[in-house]
Amino acid sequence: MKFLLTSAGIKNKSIHDALVDMLGKPIAESNALCITTGLYAIPGGAGHAWRFFSGQANSPMCELGWKSLGVLELTALPSIDEELWTPMVKETDVLLVNGGDPLYLCYWMRQSGLADLLPSLHAVYVGLSAGSMVMAPNIGKFFVGWTPPTGGDETLSLVDFAMFPHLDHEMLPYNTMAAAERWASGMQGPAYAIDDQTAIKVIDGAVEVVSEGHWKRFSH
Repeated sequence: MKFLLTSAGIKNKSIHDALVDMLGKPIAESNALCITTGLYAIPGGAGHAWRFFSGQANSPMCELGWKSLGVLELTALPSIDEELWTPMVKETDVLLVNGGDPLYLCYWMRQSGLADLLPSLHAVYVGLSAGSMVMAPNIGKFFVGWTPPTGGDETLSLVDFAMFPHLDHEMLPYNTMAAAERWASGMQGPAYAIDDQTAIKVIDGAVEVVSEGHWKRFSH
């Protein structure tokens, strides 16, 4: 699977071009499924989900002009037959995974069976904030909100680095570079702090930063 891990969606031409290149065809010829499950574990989640679907969230994903767009609600999947949703996921060109609470999103990716399916997919996985963070081995205590039944901060380990999104965001005064450095010091492996103009592209394990903003890589 190919990953385009963003802080705030397809915010600039560089990230847009990276997405098209990863798809291997125009967006207008590509089918997409979007996932907003992580939003329901934060205040106002239902409203955030609607703004994401309708292209009013200032985090461009759904409004890019896809050939088709569907909604995959992870909390519903354990209660329905797999044949009702797995063929659709296997055939889609791209998964658009919104943010919210990363551990809640991770929990339902596992409970739904999607986490097991992801490594075998040919689709491009496009994450936004928590939708990106969930691919890491863990998220760090700084980002723990909703707590899974097993505790901890572990996520899916489909990439080998962690992410600190929304670096220096004007509406998130705690997301400073100093805070990112403290966060990174407690992480076990490589970690990146990225602002909303930055994404991380991962193809077959090769990592490339795509940015028109600022970012920093931390290593131990």
